[in-house]
Amino acid sequence: MSDNTTLTDVIMPQLAESLVSATIGKWLKQPGDPIEQYEPICELITDKVNAELPATVDGTLVELLAEEGQTVSVGEIIARIAVAGSAAAAPSPAAQPQAAAGDRPATAAVPAAVSGTAPQPPHAAARPAAPAAAAYDAAAPMRSRYSPAVQTLAAEHGISLAAVPGTGLGGRITRKDVLTFLASGASAVQPPAPAATAPAAAPAAAPVPDSAPAPAALQPVFQPVHDVHQQVRNSGLHLSESPKIPTIEIEGGRGSSSEYLIDVTPIRNTIATRMRQSVSEIPHAWTMIEVDVTNMVVLRNKLKDEFKRKEGINLTYLAFLMKAVVSAIKDYPIMNSVWAVDKIIVKRDINISLAVGTEDSVMTPVIKKADQKNVAGLAREIDELALKTREGKLRLDDMQGGTFTVNNTGSFGSILSYPIINYPQAAIVTFESIVKKPVVINDMIAVRSMANICLSLDHRILDGVISGRFLQRVKDNVEGYTPDTKLY
Repeated sequence: MSDNTTLTDVIMPQLAESLVSATIGKWLKQPGDPIEQYEPICELITDKVNAELPATVDGTLVELLAEEGQTVSVGEIIARIAVAGSAAAAPSPAAQPQAAAGDRPATAAVPAAVSGTAPQPPHAAARPAAPAAAAYDAAAPMRSRYSPAVQTLAAEHGISLAAVPGTGLGGRITRKDVLTFLASGASAVQPPAPAATAPAAAPAAAPVPDSAPAPAALQPVFQPVHDVHQQVRNSGLHLSESPKIPTIEIEGGRGSSSEYLIDVTPIRNTIATRMRQSVSEIPHAWTMIEVDVTNMVVLRNKLKDEFKRKEGINLTYLAFLMKAVVSAIKDYPIMNSVWAVDKIIVKRDINISLAVGTEDSVMTPVIKKADQKNVAGLAREIDELALKTREGKLRLDDMQGGTFTVNNTGSFGSILSYPIINYPQAAIVTFESIVKKPVVINDMIAVRSMANICLSLDHRILDGVISGRFLQRVKDNVEGYTPDTKLY
């Protein structure tokens, strides 16, 4: 280390007022790797959301003081960066695009915390620098990582993904990028795949330093199904795109091809902990009601094109259904409560947690004060939160304060489900697929659009009578939509 180089400590930031620690999910850089200002150096895991910790200076990572999976208190030093004298005085203003080392759960950028320069430890000079070949470009690896959905779409249209511009994280190509490429009229013929007996090619493995041992062969657990009948989806709630297929990287089995080993990611571990806590502490009960949504379907079809032109987003059924739920909660506020051992706490604000699935997790961002929003306002919030979740731009504030959860399992064609309550809330409701059915009306058979609404409830707080009346009110609200209902 030269005389004009100083060490900058990277400390664990306080990601939110109520958080006193965070867990190191994954180090995105290793000692010896060059680092640019704003470039993420690690993933942080909290109870609410994941976050990337970006560097605030240009330099070289020289030491890691915390291991992956280690929980670190706020203010503790987790790494040290060697900064040249000129770089320390005037950090580069150019921001490096966010990057990732592998498929990661939804993340949010947070400011890095540094404590200035620190004395050089006696062992620092003796530590040999990592070979230059060990450093890798932070953005380029994501460019060649394709999800199964992207691969399938490209194969169907004979597109070479090398010619498609990527707008995703680290330059990664998304399904929307492929559709935009097709819409532009550009063409790039996909080269014929070589004959092989192995399964379809898996997404590229996470980039590793050249000096590291080569990883075991990877392949996705779930393969996309190529079926011409899948081109037309005729069930489920409105979707702007097809459901994503999980991208899971696996290790070789225990000397046998009959099994695989899948590492449990920090976000998956958090989900498992929360689900176990919900099931073990909350006595779940379940009920369901069938709803005639024909009028709602007619109303949405009447308004969707104009709404798209005016707002620039899709008008989904979920906005109408959520409005019906919020109105029912106002009539039955006990649904908006939590158990507190010797008390039941009823929340005044109705903050709806919206279950949003990504390729490898489920997040529940919150629509604050949903009772103060009309259908159009809820549609905008749903679209914004879903987009932020899938692009990894959720903030901690987006995940906090939920009082009741709404899920849309019908988007996958489900007609019946038993959801687990989003702890510590009192209930969760799911909307199932809209299906045309013959229904008896005034002793005559008519074809109507029908859907099931399922409710899981905390039986310490809610009983069958109040839950049944709540669901009946939701049903009345949904069936009360008319062609004259206003969005604003």
